[in-house]
Amino acid sequence: MAETATATVAHDEHHGHEESFWSKYVFSTDHKIIGFQYLFTGMAMGLIGGFFSYVFRMQLAFPGSSVPFFGVVSPAAYNSLVTNHGTIMIFFVAMPVLIAALGNFLIPLMIGCDDMVFPKLNRLSYQIFLISCIVLIASFFVPQGGFGGAWTAYPPLSTKAEYNGTPFGAPLWLLAVTLEIVAFLIGGINFVTTTMNARAKGMKLYDIPIIVWMIVIASILFMASVGPLVAGAVMLFFDQTLGTTFFDPAAGGDPVLWQHLFWFFGHPEVYVVLLPAMGVVAEVMCTFARKKLFGYNMILYSSIGLGILSFFVWAHHQFISGVDPRATYLFTTTTLLISIPVAIMLFAYIATLWGGSIEFSTPMLFAMAFLGEFLVGGVTGIWLGSSGTDIYLHDTYFVLAHFHYTFVPIAVIATYAAIYYWFPKMFGRKMNEFWGKIHFWGTVIPFNGIFLPLFILGAAGQHRRIAGYTAYPDLFTENLQDLRVFATGSLIVLILFQIPFFVNLIVSLKRGEKAGRNPWKANTLEWVAPSPPPHGNFEGNFPEVYRGPYEFSVEGREEDYWPQNKPN
Repeated sequence: MAETATATVAHDEHHGHEESFWSKYVFSTDHKIIGFQYLFTGMAMGLIGGFFSYVFRMQLAFPGSSVPFFGVVSPAAYNSLVTNHGTIMIFFVAMPVLIAALGNFLIPLMIGCDDMVFPKLNRLSYQIFLISCIVLIASFFVPQGGFGGAWTAYPPLSTKAEYNGTPFGAPLWLLAVTLEIVAFLIGGINFVTTTMNARAKGMKLYDIPIIVWMIVIASILFMASVGPLVAGAVMLFFDQTLGTTFFDPAAGGDPVLWQHLFWFFGHPEVYVVLLPAMGVVAEVMCTFARKKLFGYNMILYSSIGLGILSFFVWAHHQFISGVDPRATYLFTTTTLLISIPVAIMLFAYIATLWGGSIEFSTPMLFAMAFLGEFLVGGVTGIWLGSSGTDIYLHDTYFVLAHFHYTFVPIAVIATYAAIYYWFPKMFGRKMNEFWGKIHFWGTVIPFNGIFLPLFILGAAGQHRRIAGYTAYPDLFTENLQDLRVFATGSLIVLILFQIPFFVNLIVSLKRGEKAGRNPWKANTLEWVAPSPPPHGNFEGNFPEVYRGPYEFSVEGREEDYWPQNKPN
């Protein structure tokens, strides 16, 4: 445990004296508290993003009507709501919860050490992220309101205030996203360094739980892909505030350059959040199927291959931007190729379930729902990766439905699986199963009610980012409008069914069934620590690892699980 000495020394300052509320919960360097900070900040931002979706869906269903709790939605307000909904759910919910929160809470516990190797850097990462959230929220209250130029921020709409109508909101939005990126760069360095240098005695590379690998690969992918976007963001900020013309074609600039810089990061970003979600699902499925993870090495290599291929698909977002038609053949091919490692991982998960003693607990239901819903998103993505169909479907609601069938399973369904699964370790108590299952069905069924109709609307030609279709007679037919109303009603049902989740979470913190150290009878090291783990995690008795993390139902053993720290 020599590698963990640095972290131990770093935390000695906390031992031996009573910590104040501020040092323990606000300015903490404890990886678990920082994980909670990311988790609850991400959830708070998710409430804001969810409210925005309610407002603009109501506008689409009942154009021009006053929306309860908001009022009449102007076209400018609609643009701002849509832009910031996308921004929040990707940059301020999916990333902080799936990577930062889970990475912080789980990595030291699952590799058997006491904290991150750079605890103060870890704290700085969250503080920068919190500032980015404050800047983004502040942008909603400046004159002309928050940025309304879409979350992709394409020039010239994003560069000129007279186009986007938000002279103050646009640069503040850009500043917020840039700060968020800086925060995750710092956090990613910590995750990779800690995993490589602070593992428990005996833990070899192939003994590392797959979710830790997924978070590490996602962090490397993020760090390798985000550089061009940061450069582009600086150039865009200069165009907005200093009058430079990097993206202004009238002065020799190139607006398509931004699209290249954005999507070079934007497509790997999908896998940055997908991989931790796939890790969550793997952990939950193995435990509740009592099966060894099928093809651990194959999943690991597929994840690495997926990350590499993700750097060669970005231009499939730009088939109608004027790129050379010959290039579309190349990017169509690479886009189809990238479906192979994803398919390998999904089939490996299905093989893990095959023949298992499956317990349909709440986290398992969410994990299995992830597989089904994500498959819909993946299959529809193949159509959009083909230039022939993409030219027709580009920027329609078909794209939007596909996108949400990939991101909602990642950012929402997998996150719920993670919360229900690790809640006992986080807080020492279980969440209520009955209300968990009510929450599950109330989430998954209306989710499909929202987005399945949008495939039809998109195929009918409904374009995105239009505040109302009353001016488009071909799109404002009774049948199509009925689908919009049905989708909006489904969204309201989904939002209402989140209330049982939050009540369950709050009540379970105080009154939930006490969990003990290992309530699910799982194998990975976090279940060796007390629930909740104290500062330092293992009370000074750091575990030693003797085997891989998924030895379930081993023949000849009385118990159907075999923790990594139990000697032969």
